[in-house]
Order: sequence, then structure tokens, then C-alpha cells
Amino acid sequence: MISTTCNIDPTWQTALDPEFEKSYFKKLMETLEKEYLSEIIYPPQSLIFNAFSKTPFDKVKVVILGQDPYHGAGQAHGLCFSVPEGIKPPRSLVNIFKELNNDLGIQLPIHGSLDSWANQGVLLLNTTLTVKAKQPLSHQNIGWEVFTDAVIETLSKQKKGLVFLLWGRNAHAKETLIDASKHHVLKAAHPSPFSAADTFRKRTIY
Repeated sequence: MISTTCNIDPTWQTALDPEFEKSYFKKLMETLEKEYLSEIIYPPQSLIFNAFSKTPFDKVKVVILGQDPYHGAGQAHGLCFSVPEGIKPPRSLVNIFKELNNDLGIQLPIHGSLDSWANQGVLLLNTTLTVKAKQPLSHQNIGWEVFTDAVIETLSKQKKGLVFLLWGRNAHAKETLIDASKHHVLKAAHPSPFSAADTFRKRTIY
């Protein structure tokens, strides 16, 4: 069975303990255990919960919500939009960096790892935490969305003053899980090259 205990910060273990005991989550872990034996799945098992390891629950300040992991070899490492150092940044990540440069004058980085963001309190959360190689969205509807919805709701209920960045339609749909009277919700198009050119820079603040 895939272990959450060794791969999730203890503060998340406490906050999400009820979810780990639910039948859907146990079934999800069983499904993944079988798929990792028979398919090429990203990220590696040890990095599935990397976002919850890098950014403890009590340190979360910002939540960036992605869709599912990159599905190319070596790209996914458990942080949405991020790739490990040495891996060419995908175009969506390049667009994020370009916007930071255009808007704030931040120098374009030499790699695509967002580890430093995660270490500063930015939870880089995908709504689906695993994917089959070269098959985007292949692990939708196997239980991940139930889990990550619970993560968002838990953050909304137990914390105050977080900034939620919702990029793209899938992320926008999660707005109903967030108490906007306690938190800041910023919505924009997905930074994918299919939408970023026209609408990624058009942000709506609630």
C-alpha cells in the first residue's frame, strides 16, 4: 500500500486524518498500487504527496491550483506547474515566469523548479495527483478530486487570510469550496499557451 505517513508533513496528517480513513481514499490507494505495477505513472510514488511535504499545513499562505501532473518523462515531481531542475520548463510554466517578469520585473529563472515557492508557504496543488505517461487527465474520477476538494475545504475552514489562485475552468469550479469572506480568491485563465496569450493576464479579484 502506498504510504502517506512518511510522505506528508505531520501537520497535514493531523488536518486530513479523517480523509485517510475513508473508504474512497483506501480504494484510491489500492488502485494506484496496482497501476504503478502495470503502467508508467507520474510522479514517482515517493513524490505523490510532495506538495504536502514541502509546505506544512501551518505554513500555507497561498494556494495555486493546477489540474493534473505533467505526463512526460521526468517532469512531474508532485508540485503543480513545477518541474525538477534540469528538466526543460513546459510552456505553461514559461508563461507564468514571463508574466512575473512583465508585471513585477522578476528575472526569468534558469530552471523550472518551484521548490522555493513551496518552501515559502505556496501550496502547489493539483486537483489530480497522478497521471499515466503521455495520457493527460487519465487519473480523473478515480478518487483524487474527492481528496483534493477536502484539502481545499479544510484550508478554507481552519485557516484565515489565504490567497487562492484559480487558473482555468477546472480550478474556477473549486471556488464554491472556499469561504470568500475569510480568504482572497483570484481567478484567471490557465497559463497554457492555448489561453495565456489573451486571457491569463486578465485577473478577477473577489
